[in-house]
Amino acid sequence: MKTARSTRCFIELSIVLVLLAVSVAGLRAAGRWLIREDPLSPADVIVVLSGSMPYRAEKAAEVFRAGYAPEVWVSRPVNPASELEKLRIHFIGEEEYSREVLIREGIPEHAVRILSEVILDTEQEVQEVAREMKRTGKTSAIIVTSPQHTRRVRTLWAKLVRGNQKAIVRAAFEDPFDADHWWRNTGDAFSVVREALVLINA
Repeated sequence: MKTARSTRCFIELSIVLVLLAVSVAGLRAAGRWLIREDPLSPADVIVVLSGSMPYRAEKAAEVFRAGYAPEVWVSRPVNPASELEKLRIHFIGEEEYSREVLIREGIPEHAVRILSEVILDTEQEVQEVAREMKRTGKTSAIIVTSPQHTRRVRTLWAKLVRGNQKAIVRAAFEDPFDADHWWRNTGDAFSVVREALVLINA
């Protein structure tokens, strides 16, 4: 009886250890799982999503120079410009800096356009890009974002965009995100948790 009990305890402990090991391995792989790029192909426009300056704009410029699309759009994130204007303080938004990066990287000024609508989050960003594509008769866009953000963008596009509009999601790997050791850095850990929560919600 004692031997049988010991054997059962050993088996249960082994199962717990295996499950723990699998869980740890899954968590370690979470950073890599978030990265989901599409193969590059010619498109009507390249879109720079807000955030992670200057990496996303630099990557968009690289894609442009390779000849994949004839123009670049830059999204316009919410900012405190109106509040600062009341204090007579001039505010230069992130979109303007991204535009400057694109031009510095060799893109002609006439090929760079800042979208008009102010966006609060990625969901609004995707909707704004899709609306503008529909308005201008474009059917394909190369969307440049950070590596850990790619799966979320693809998921939101599939959920929110209907019709024949196609998104090719590409990562700016210059963005300092360590997919293999994300738990070692507070910023990377926050990114993984945030992306996971948004994906669950989506």
